[in-house]
Amino acid sequence: MEPIIIVLIILVVLVFIALIKTIQVIPQASAAIVERFGRYTRTLNAGLNIVVPFIDSIRNRIDLREQVVPFPPQPVITQDNLVVNIDTVIYYQVTDARAATYEVASYIQAIEQLTVTTLRNIIGGMDLERTLTSREEINAALRGVLDEATGKWGIRVNRVELKAIEPPTSIQDSMEKQMRADRDKRAAILQAEGVRQSEILTAEGQKQSAILRAEGEAKAAALRAEGEAQAIRVVFESIHAGDPDQKLLSYQYLQMLPKIAEGDANKLWIVPSEIGDALKGLGGAIGNFAPGGGGGSIPKPSNPNRQAPPID
Repeated sequence: MEPIIIVLIILVVLVFIALIKTIQVIPQASAAIVERFGRYTRTLNAGLNIVVPFIDSIRNRIDLREQVVPFPPQPVITQDNLVVNIDTVIYYQVTDARAATYEVASYIQAIEQLTVTTLRNIIGGMDLERTLTSREEINAALRGVLDEATGKWGIRVNRVELKAIEPPTSIQDSMEKQMRADRDKRAAILQAEGVRQSEILTAEGQKQSAILRAEGEAKAAALRAEGEAQAIRVVFESIHAGDPDQKLLSYQYLQMLPKIAEGDANKLWIVPSEIGDALKGLGGAIGNFAPGGGGGSIPKPSNPNRQAPPID
């Protein structure tokens, strides 16, 4: 009885193993390559799949989702003979599991080497300045070459990104100095522009101030002249209204003579011709007030414009 039990146990174990090998569950967004006696038979898609146990075998399980693979920095020589290190990131997706398994031994390594050679071809035709400013152009050219080459491998390259472009240390120092000089230049230009604008505004302000001051002085002078004219008009009207005689006018004229002679600079005084008439009228007035009324008149000078002696 014991050998029969052992055989039954062995059969149960074999059946269990056969069931495990027969039922294959493939996750979503995955595929499996089935080989029968070492030859490709079919591709298992996501879900429950039945295979022949001990005859069919799973060669490879492939993830069909988009993959991201960063590549280490690669030294590349530019057109102006400068060595730059470029980091790249490849976004790819397996579209044909069979081709990805049988058309290339390691599609990751193949993509990396193809990326390096393509980068050297593209960067070799650009100088450093264009390399640093043409990332989109480099990405597009690199993606086109990779997508065309990896199509037969069942790989689709969705995007290619340059993570970093690192020029030599000496070039970085020169670029930093140039950037610092450019910043200093822009700062000096802005400062000069500010000073220029300030001077313009100051000049405009002084101009407006001078114009307003001149207008104010003109208006003040006009108002002053108008006031003086009004005063003269009032005095003239008052004089005509009072009807003064020649005696009063002569007396007022003589009272103004000392004011005319005032000042340290008046060393020479010209006697006006009108003084004779004033003295004559004043003499007549004094003669009328004198006792007996026999006052004499002051004779008119023979030369009205003779010079009076200097007043010290």
